[in-house]
Amino acid sequence: YIVSKSGGLIFNLDHNVPKVENEKTFSYPLDLKLEYDSKKVCVVFGQKDGITVGHVLSAINGVNVNGVTLEDGRDAREIIENKDNYPLNLRFHRPKMTTNEKIVLASTFYPLFAIASQLSPEPKSSGIEMLETETFKLNCFQTLTGVKFILISEPSQAGMEILLKKIYELYADYVLKNPFYSLEMPIRCELFDTNLQSLLEQVEKNGVSSI
Repeated sequence: YIVSKSGGLIFNLDHNVPKVENEKTFSYPLDLKLEYDSKKVCVVFGQKDGITVGHVLSAINGVNVNGVTLEDGRDAREIIENKDNYPLNLRFHRPKMTTNEKIVLASTFYPLFAIASQLSPEPKSSGIEMLETETFKLNCFQTLTGVKFILISEPSQAGMEILLKKIYELYADYVLKNPFYSLEMPIRCELFDTNLQSLLEQVEKNGVSSI
């Protein structure tokens, strides 16, 4: 993610995001609360064996679900709400974030970064540089002009701060030197996209030390 100095999301890229799926056989009544709309069946309350709020139904008894309909034409809601169909094997996955969700995420991180800078006992703190959890690691690099580069990776990945600075170099070379780019506006630069993709593939194949 690249966040402007005013807190707006100006660029994002999902690179090689693994599809996380959880499958379980349920008895009746279902101990998850599901919400049905025209596009998906989504967990809105409860959690079980890795299946949590926000996960989307992807299969029933091995038959893939598209929206609220199975591949064979049956209605997912009718199957799930009929107790005679149990036990049911349900597979859920975590959906990709929408553009709006990414914009909210960026605008949420912006004040957190500022608060962290103010809470620091040291004056002129740099703010959040790394945030580590059991499932992911977030690295942040802020430029002198206030633009933030945020990288989310697996906890085992090392050297992400080096990668962030290399991405900043690409930004300086291909975005800031682009005469058609206006500061604070979304980044649409083919050369930046191409070189960023090449950099990420190089790191994935040979490690951070190769850059």
